[in-house]
Amino acid sequence: MASFGQGPASVLVVTNDNSKLSRDISTYYIQKREIPEKNVCHIKSSVEETISREEYDRKVAPGVTACLRRNQLTEQILYIATTAGVPLRIINDPAGDDSAAVDSELALLYDDLKTGKPHSLKGWLPNPFFGRSDTAFSHPRFPMYLVTRLAAYDLAGVRAMIDQGLVAKNRGKFVLDLNSDDESGIGNSWLADAAIRLPADRVVYDASTKVLYKQTDVIGYAAWGSNDRSRHERFVGFQWLPGAIATEYVSTNGRSFGRPPKNWNISDWTESSKPKWFFGSPQTMTADYLAEGASAATGHVLEPYLQGTPRPDFLLPAYFKGRNLAESFYLSIPYLSWQNIVAGDPLMSLK
Repeated sequence: MASFGQGPASVLVVTNDNSKLSRDISTYYIQKREIPEKNVCHIKSSVEETISREEYDRKVAPGVTACLRRNQLTEQILYIATTAGVPLRIINDPAGDDSAAVDSELALLYDDLKTGKPHSLKGWLPNPFFGRSDTAFSHPRFPMYLVTRLAAYDLAGVRAMIDQGLVAKNRGKFVLDLNSDDESGIGNSWLADAAIRLPADRVVYDASTKVLYKQTDVIGYAAWGSNDRSRHERFVGFQWLPGAIATEYVSTNGRSFGRPPKNWNISDWTESSKPKWFFGSPQTMTADYLAEGASAATGHVLEPYLQGTPRPDFLLPAYFKGRNLAESFYLSIPYLSWQNIVAGDPLMSLK
C-alpha cells in the first residue's frame, strides 16, 4: 500500500457552511498549514453544539463520508480537523447509551467505510491505537481517523492556537499535579508514571494537598482540575509556551465552547451551588486553558468515567518524543464512540 506523509495532505478539514465562525477558522487554518483544496470538506448541518443522533446520521457523517469518497481520500486522510461551528456532541434519548462527542464518532468513519456497515452505538468501543507508543500510525493497520477540533472561545483564540502550534519548540516544563484525595489512586499512579517517563529536569511534580498555580514556561500539564477539592480558582495562571498541551480528569470540561461570564468560577455538585453552574456543570472548562495561552487541551462532552479519560503516562511522553498532537492524544485515549474531544491543530508537534 502507498505510504502517505503525515503532513497537510493527510488532514481533512471539516467546515460547516452554515456557520461563519467555522468558515473563517477553516480559511485561516487552510492558509497557515497549506491544506490541499480537495482536503476541505463542506457540510451543512445545525450550528448548535448539541444535536440528535438523527441529525448526525443525516447531515454530519454523510457529508464527511461523501467528501472522502468523492476525492478518493479514504486512505490518504489520517487526521480530521473539525472546526467550531460543527456540532460538538450527540445526545439521543436520555434513556439510551449512545450519546457521544461528534469527533469521537467521526474517528470511526474509516472502519465504517471499509467494512460497509455502521459501528455499534452501545457504549464505548476500544481504540485500536491506544497505548501503541512505539508503532507508526497508518492505514489500514489502524482502522480509524484521529480527529481534533479547531475551537476556542472565539476566532482570535483559534488563530492563536494555530499560530502557536507552528512555532512550538521542545522546551519548558511538564507540570504534574496529583490529588491528595484518598480515592485518587489510579489517576495519581498514571501521573506518577508520566513523571518517570519524562526527563527529570523537565518535570514539576507535586503530590501535596496544595494546587499548583502560576507556573512558568509550561509545555505540558496534567492534573485533576476541579475534581481536586483543593482547587478553588477557575484559572491556573500559568505562563504557557507555544505548543503547550493540557489534560485533566474532569467529566464535563468539554461541555461547551461558549464563554462563561467573567465573574464565573468553579464550584461543586451540591444543590446549593447549582445557581453558580455554567452550561449545566460546576467544573473546569477546556477552553479556559486555551484562553490562558495553552495551544491544545483535551475535554469531555459528557461523563467519560476515569478509565475513559486520556492517560498522561502515554500522552506526555509521546508528545515529548515528537509525536504530533493527534497521535499523542489518541495514543492516550482508551475508547472511541465516547465523550472525548481534543482541541488543537492535529499536526502540531515539538520541534
